[in-house]
Amino acid sequence: MKTNKITMITLVITIWLAIIGAAYAENAATMTRKAQAAITPDQALEMLKQGNARFVNRHPVTRDLAAQVGQTAAGQFPFAAVVSCLDSRIPPEMVFDQGIGDMFVARVAGNFVNDDILGSLEFATRLSGAKLIVIMGHTECGAIKGACDGAQLGLLTAALANINPAVAAVKDEFKPKSSKNSEFVQAVAEMNVRLTMQKLRERSVVLNEMLDNGEIAMVGAMYDVNTGQVIFYR
Repeated sequence: MKTNKITMITLVITIWLAIIGAAYAENAATMTRKAQAAITPDQALEMLKQGNARFVNRHPVTRDLAAQVGQTAAGQFPFAAVVSCLDSRIPPEMVFDQGIGDMFVARVAGNFVNDDILGSLEFATRLSGAKLIVIMGHTECGAIKGACDGAQLGLLTAALANINPAVAAVKDEFKPKSSKNSEFVQAVAEMNVRLTMQKLRERSVVLNEMLDNGEIAMVGAMYDVNTGQVIFYR
């Protein structure tokens, strides 16, 4: 009986998300305050998963972006916030097949967080209602490769220093420990996402409390530049 109940709940959620997708397709609808408030953190994650599946399978929702500009002029109600790399190959709104006003996005080479980004995420969640934070790295990351090689270049040197803890944390089983070793680079990229998630909890009292209270959720993610697929993990 319990299994049947869970199956029914899952079916209802799936239908509900499909209705939202259909609304976007037919009316170029944007997220409303009421719709945002009704979304749970788990549903927000499922919406991103379905969006990425549409992107990968080349079946994006048809949107009138010009119309969405007008629809969001008076206010915004994004359901998720994404911290991603600066890399030009991974525009999050496209990767997750979302429209104008659906997501907050913070981008920096190496997808790390500092106090400015954490403050922005506090705004996105506590003040603006987003239900999910995604820390998204990607394969073949130039910033990760630079950190692996100890690259030095103007202000970029200080930026890449934020990735050094991930370089140091990867075990010595990877030889050589340089950008020439693709397995090492990928291991550092994944470690960087995990350490960034940890830093978010340690540095932001606001976000940590919201996570503990279940008001929001946080997931790590890895985008594959070869396939367009996003893999999520907690």
